[in-house]
Amino acid sequence: MKRERIVRIAGLFLLVLVFMSINIESSFSSESEKGVKEAAMQFYSALNTMFKGDVSPMIEVWSHAPDVTYLGPQGGILTGWDQVGKAWEAQAALKLGGQVNPEDMHITVGDKIGITQNYERGTNYVDGKPVTVYIRATNIFRLEEGNWKMISHHTDILPFLSKSTENK
Repeated sequence: MKRERIVRIAGLFLLVLVFMSINIESSFSSESEKGVKEAAMQFYSALNTMFKGDVSPMIEVWSHAPDVTYLGPQGGILTGWDQVGKAWEAQAALKLGGQVNPEDMHITVGDKIGITQNYERGTNYVDGKPVTVYIRATNIFRLEEGNWKMISHHTDILPFLSKSTENK
């Protein structure tokens, strides 16, 4: 009888530990997902500021590591912060104006990597005329020194940008 009681208590203790670990893991995922979503919203805010010609917020949201990649709406693939940073500076110089926002965002989070997939919808201006933007985007973030930093941005191609920049 004493042994059965010890086995029951041990089983109950094990069950409590399992539930606690599930709760801790769930809480970690929820906190990471919140951090990745905030980083994504900072990126879109920086994108809209960049359309006005100010690239500084965009520089802030990106990792400056040599492994970052950019497959933007102008086409091509850029690797490393030197190339990626120059591409954002070139786009800022276009002063496209308008605004683009994420829609239908899906977030996947791991320990140090977070991914968002969504549509980007809005308007830019080319030669003073509004041009509709409606493309798919995948953004990848990495946890660096406690901050989620963008390490990759990949979108569909926008014909009006592929003709305007030389980032192919």
